[in-house]
Amino acid sequence: MNITILGTGHMARTLGAGLLRSGHSVVFGSRDPGAVTDLPAPVLGHRDAIARGEILLSAVAAAHSLETLTALAGDIGDRVLIDIGNAVDQHLELLYPDGSLGERLQQALPDARVVKTLNTLAGTLAVDPSSLPVPTTVFLSGDDAQAKAIVADILRTLGWADEQQIDLGGIATARAVEHYFMLFAAMMMGLRSERFNVAVIR
Repeated sequence: MNITILGTGHMARTLGAGLLRSGHSVVFGSRDPGAVTDLPAPVLGHRDAIARGEILLSAVAAAHSLETLTALAGDIGDRVLIDIGNAVDQHLELLYPDGSLGERLQQALPDARVVKTLNTLAGTLAVDPSSLPVPTTVFLSGDDAQAKAIVADILRTLGWADEQQIDLGGIATARAVEHYFMLFAAMMMGLRSERFNVAVIR
């Protein structure tokens, strides 16, 4: 698929490289495309990049993504928007403790089809889940069933088998996976590593 990644930071680069390896076409969107020269795919301004993508993936710094993406609402339109962000402040406290970034994005972009996923693990594992010794779990939240099916297909190309994907329901369930960040951060500090993920055993 033609996927536009908004952002050029670590997560954008990691996911972009993984998506390219999986056969997708990728462009990056940046506020200052001329300042970025070391990415594995073309870098365009936000609006030009959005116009090139069937699917949008927001890797904008999560603390600023609501403001950034709301300003691009007319360009985003009714596209599928994959939200991978955990919005926290400099003290790693949740910016939306009574809600979620995913919900706020859906409210601010009512025509877009927001799907929350890949926010519960490191980017390196998101694009290479088989690098862990046992199968682990990835979650999806979103109000549009077709959009979630499209994102599930993209996850499959990255190596996430159907039985590893759990559809939690509507975008309101993004609150649950975003609040998991507090446990993720504590485990990362305790384990001194980000190479871990949860596995739901049934």
